[in-house]
Amino acid sequence: MKTTTKQLSDTQVELTVTLDGSDLQPARDAALRRLAQTVKLPGFRQGKAPLALAERAISPNDLSSETLDQAVRRTLMRALDQSKLLPLTSPHINVTKFVPEQTLEYVASVEILPEIKLGDIHKLKTKPPKITVSDAEVQEVLDRIAGAYSEKSVAQRPAAAKDEVIIDFTGKKDGTAFPGGSAKDYHLTLGSGQFIPGFEDGIIGHAAGDSFTLDLTFPKDYPESSLAGAKTTFDVLLKQVNAVKTPALDDALAQKCGDFKTLDDLKADIRKNLEAQNRHRAMEQYRDDLVMELVGASKVSAPEILIKDQFRFIKDDVTRNAASRGLTLEKYLERMGQTEEDWQKQARSIAEDRVKASLVLQVLAREQGITADAAEVDAKLAELRDVYQKSAEALKNLKKPEVRQDIKNRLILDKTLDFLVAANSDSAKPAKSAKAAKTTKPTKSSKAKPAKSKSTKSA
Repeated sequence: MKTTTKQLSDTQVELTVTLDGSDLQPARDAALRRLAQTVKLPGFRQGKAPLALAERAISPNDLSSETLDQAVRRTLMRALDQSKLLPLTSPHINVTKFVPEQTLEYVASVEILPEIKLGDIHKLKTKPPKITVSDAEVQEVLDRIAGAYSEKSVAQRPAAAKDEVIIDFTGKKDGTAFPGGSAKDYHLTLGSGQFIPGFEDGIIGHAAGDSFTLDLTFPKDYPESSLAGAKTTFDVLLKQVNAVKTPALDDALAQKCGDFKTLDDLKADIRKNLEAQNRHRAMEQYRDDLVMELVGASKVSAPEILIKDQFRFIKDDVTRNAASRGLTLEKYLERMGQTEEDWQKQARSIAEDRVKASLVLQVLAREQGITADAAEVDAKLAELRDVYQKSAEALKNLKKPEVRQDIKNRLILDKTLDFLVAANSDSAKPAKSAKAAKTTKPTKSSKAKPAKSKSTKSA
């Protein structure tokens, strides 16, 4: 058997395998034995006739076809091993020459993991975020709290700003009602900005029982492209006007919200919670930015098969999101003002970034010896069992080996991201174990597909 390889790209290789008569003989013998099992001759039970007799009853074309199949299956893995190739998927086979019992030549197109040259993790320029909470953020939360404690009463007067109204409405474009433009018994706070400009202002001054029509134009940048800039009408029935009395922002309100004595105590608690939320969001973004900078500093190519896998994941996720709103993917994209072609380009770019990020993080974890032991996985499983203790289906899924592996991968990913963050802190010094800029060849463990991580964005 002779093999030659041709590198088509960082992630694609063509492997040409040539077999002579001596290589084909074992395949022919195996083909004959298999086909003989289907032969039934007089005086013999099916499959029990001597091979010499059975061969006479087998079509030469069938024997040649089966020999070809046996030869490829028996030699392909050996050829891949000899060439030190680790395919990500089943190779595509193209037979270029076949003379029964004499010679066979076939080409296997193989998608492989690329060699990855990791950039220097200590020379990344992305800086840790500064966590701030503005007074306006605190005030927004206070206003929401006050709104939750507000008192409503039916008002026997025309609607005014800050009132709550209960309405029926039907939106029409060119005289025809458009999807999502109608509702009954809708509760709306006037001045909240929930509707397009002019809608809420158009209700002010009307009293309960009034029916009226509002002529409105949708904003040009409205997400639903079919309505952007469109002239429309809304038929409105005002059913009820509620006056809203919002409590003062004082110590009394703070005491209703928990173990607080003063409004300043409540403000301090709000600020503390907002700082924690902002820190979490900022650190997630910092991780993402660090990873993508490391990808840019590394030599890494994304195999097409992995990009397609990630693209399917993104598309399935967006399709489910659209379905939850009662929309098809096409209609959802239309409402977002995107063509399917533009969205596919965007999603593919995101998928490629995900694959590259995953491969780079796998290399970093391997070089730094980052792993998760059985005790850590068991601890995480126990934590998840507590969370899902009332769901029999979830508890059943937690027992699956693939779920355990996913949890292990997630733990390793989190540790690797933490390592990357620590390596780029102001006080960090290059670790002796770091092997930056080392070319890493794929190993058999590299066959795992990229893990879906928080360090990759969705479409």
